[in-house]
Amino acid sequence: MTADASTIERLRGDYRRAALLRALALTIASASLVAFMVIDLATGPSGMPVSTVWSTLLAGPNGSDTMAVTILWQLRMPQTLMGALVGASLGICGLQMQTILSNPLASPFTLGFSAAAGFGAALAIMFGGLLPLPDFLVVPVSAFLMTLVACALVYSIASLRGATPEILVLAGIAVLFFFQSMQSLLQFLASPEVLQQIVFWLFGSLLKATWLSVAVLSIVLALVLPFVLRDSWKLTVLRLGDANAASLGLSVESLRTKTFLLVAVMTAAAVSFVGTIGFIGLIAPHAARAAVGEDHRFALPMAALAGATMLVAASVFGKLISPGAVIPVGIITAVAGVPVLFAVIARRSRGGV
Repeated sequence: MTADASTIERLRGDYRRAALLRALALTIASASLVAFMVIDLATGPSGMPVSTVWSTLLAGPNGSDTMAVTILWQLRMPQTLMGALVGASLGICGLQMQTILSNPLASPFTLGFSAAAGFGAALAIMFGGLLPLPDFLVVPVSAFLMTLVACALVYSIASLRGATPEILVLAGIAVLFFFQSMQSLLQFLASPEVLQQIVFWLFGSLLKATWLSVAVLSIVLALVLPFVLRDSWKLTVLRLGDANAASLGLSVESLRTKTFLLVAVMTAAAVSFVGTIGFIGLIAPHAARAAVGEDHRFALPMAALAGATMLVAASVFGKLISPGAVIPVGIITAVAGVPVLFAVIARRSRGGV
């Protein structure tokens, strides 16, 4: 009896230490995100000292320094906040995709969602004048709706043979190539001026961010995240495998379907305003698991913080290496993501997860 009590006490101590380490990791990640956001606000073609950034933030959008207020509150702040929100969304989506598909290389791009958004945006850029919408909403709405169409296509195809992870991935790859081919067709048919707009959108850039886009994505996240967090323990159980999860009473197919739909909505909202941004949804989940482990109660917020930090850091890097003409963050994340992808593949080949 004494030995059992001692073992229980030791296990409790181990759990408390692990929880403290996870809390410390989340705190460090939060501090890193705030630091990069401040640096992002201070960098740009016009430059701005950190002291001026701080004083302008404290003065609010109605401060006396009109130029600083315009630069910070109307131009840089929406871009920085949008970078954090998009990065967090893609990080969470990537973690969920890797969990429900049992695939360490899965991301929102795996199932063709981003390719569908690109096709929707290209379609709107070419023929958007025919839609009864304000000009600033035509492209985001088209990209959002086309992403949902891709979601419906993938799930419809997969449902014909059972929505298993393997079938979902194969259906997603088919949808991915379909929408990429449609993108190529539109680019071939487009005039040079329209082609330039399409290519710039596909690069993925925070320069398109506005307070409206920040508000829309914030509302979507506020509506979706409660459902995501409520299923955090179920997603942790799903990491044990479908058979083990089912033996513990988990409805695997129902959880996979619900998570799939939530990922589609978040991905659609994230990319519809800023364009295609790759590798965040792939890299952030691995960083989260390395920091806090498989428990999704900690991994989900860590993936959000990791994704947000990576995207804001990419924005800072793009401004620093090309101050006069800011490099789109989609290019930065793609270049930086390639070696990380190789590292993930190498780790997988050695038996890692």
